[in-house]
Amino acid sequence: MTTILGTRLPLIQGALAQLSTAPLVSAVSAAGGLGVLTTVDLTPTTLAAAIAAVRAATDQPFGVNLMLQQPNMAALIPYLIEHPVPVVTTSAGTPKAFCAALQAVGTKVVAVIPSVKVARKMVALGVDALVAEGMESGGHIGTSTTFSLVQQVTAAVDLPVFAAGGIADSTGVRAAEALGAVGVQSGTAFLLAQETPIAPAYQQALIAADDTATVVTGRALGDAVRCLANPLTAAYFAAEADGADAAALHALLDGSLGRAIAGDVDHGTMMAGQIAGKLTQVASAQAIVQAMYA
Repeated sequence: MTTILGTRLPLIQGALAQLSTAPLVSAVSAAGGLGVLTTVDLTPTTLAAAIAAVRAATDQPFGVNLMLQQPNMAALIPYLIEHPVPVVTTSAGTPKAFCAALQAVGTKVVAVIPSVKVARKMVALGVDALVAEGMESGGHIGTSTTFSLVQQVTAAVDLPVFAAGGIADSTGVRAAEALGAVGVQSGTAFLLAQETPIAPAYQQALIAADDTATVVTGRALGDAVRCLANPLTAAYFAAEADGADAAALHALLDGSLGRAIAGDVDHGTMMAGQIAGKLTQVASAQAIVQAMYA
């Protein structure tokens, strides 16, 4: 798999919405993994600047994430076809409309999938690799656990499969390999990277988290999101129990990730996976990579 990605290690840094910017991405790539840029709220111009900053900092491969429900996809996909990058990762939708075009210009396409059914569809589409992401992950999640999902996906398809969800160190890497994965994707661990542009209060909340510190909001909206429990999540669940409509629930949640990133840990959504209970300190991206692949 490292041959396909061009990286020294079979490690993908999960795309952290609004957070996986050039300093983090270039640091992960320089350490031997695949750093992956977020494209949330970017335009072709700002994406070009982010890509240029990564390339100025490292000559190693990197990726760009496309969360296909974002409203800027119509602008970003043509740009990435005209200005190829080494890898594109996709999530929350199918890359059917542009997969072949990206591959034609030399870009590897890696699809994040939540089930065997979707994995088989991606194989038929011709993507280069899969990330089987379990519900232990932070942010938007599916319904299967990493343990059950990865071994069923690796048995069902003949593509390289990365495991994601609940992986932050060498223990998780070894477990993923035992399930048949060729490597791992990790996101929550990199929330504690020194290079991640996140408020210290958010990082300290992660450090303070235990194994039961996360909850899942948004199920009533059809968009399940795993995050740290806080006053905002308590207010959300109370509103949901009282029968609040979608507009009222969205009023609580919309923009809440940005609030958390800025340091409002009471009224923000602090996306994090269940492995947060194992995280103990802020460290460099290089040290986090080494904790997974010593």
